[in-house]
Amino acid sequence: MSVTLPVTCPACRTQLKVRSLRCETCGTEIHGEYDLPLWMHLPEEDRRFILQFVKNSGSLKDMARHMGLSYPTVRNLLNEIIIKINEYEN
Repeated sequence: MSVTLPVTCPACRTQLKVRSLRCETCGTEIHGEYDLPLWMHLPEEDRRFILQFVKNSGSLKDMARHMGLSYPTVRNLLNEIIIKINEYEN
């Protein structure tokens, strides 16, 4: 079972930032203050949808078949993700 990286503070709900990265192979550490990528701010379900969308070469028709849903339903799911992305960017 994989653990999802937290993106908001559990105490105050503000966005977390990355302060340190470490290579497990050689031990190199990088310190700074980095924003998490937009991708990480989306719910896991949306990230899975986007990954499958890319694997299906951006075909909503193929996505509908893969998910066992109608084309309009899959289109609505994509529209909802687009709305979330636009809200995050503003």
